[in-house]
Amino acid sequence: MQVTTKAIVLSVLKYGDSSLIVKAFTLSDGLKSYLLKGVLTAKKGKLKSAYFQPLTQLEVVANHKNKGTLESIREVRVSYPYSTLHSDISKNAIVLFLAEMLANSIQEEECNEDLFFYVESALQWLDKNTEITNFHIYFLMELTKFLGFYPDDTNLSKSYFDLLEGEFIDTVTLNPMITGENLNFFKRFLGTNFEAIHNVKMKKASRQHLLQTIVLYFELHLQGFRKPKSLAILNEVFS
Repeated sequence: MQVTTKAIVLSVLKYGDSSLIVKAFTLSDGLKSYLLKGVLTAKKGKLKSAYFQPLTQLEVVANHKNKGTLESIREVRVSYPYSTLHSDISKNAIVLFLAEMLANSIQEEECNEDLFFYVESALQWLDKNTEITNFHIYFLMELTKFLGFYPDDTNLSKSYFDLLEGEFIDTVTLNPMITGENLNFFKRFLGTNFEAIHNVKMKKASRQHLLQTIVLYFELHLQGFRKPKSLAILNEVFS
């Protein structure tokens, strides 16, 4: 079946000498993997490897067999050309990290328009704004809404956050916990929005600690989740 859909590139893998396997999150069908035959050596044609950078926003004309096999793309164009995301070092580090987080988190081959539009609009916000040091933390916390494990914030005044149960509690258990300063920052991100994330003032060590905690939260709630390798690069850029 031929489909015209928006798509956001999550990962790219070289296949053989001349081809790519591209994993993308599509508006029409959720997660899809495409085989782009000969795209690295073709001098002419509608597909260019430059289109398939991490988190690039595309419109594709694709053949979807929907049998769990690799699909194919007939035509592609950039639907939203970024002006800063791939050229700004800090933003590029965030992009590589979030692409890996999304690739490890989105597992459904089915339409999820709310999740697609959230990722699309958040990336466009990142492209346009400069106060972005807390972007990835807030992005991931909001992402949990769409993945089904947003923290239960009904008891915000309690002293601990149980990462396994996803709720605030007053007594320590054997489960991984958020406590102290880390907890205070965690609570502040729960009650903010993209426009106000720069108001959460954190030292780099605190930011790294909270980010590692949020990655652990994903790990505890998503089956088969793998820690992103790009986390070390992100920490290096923001140190």
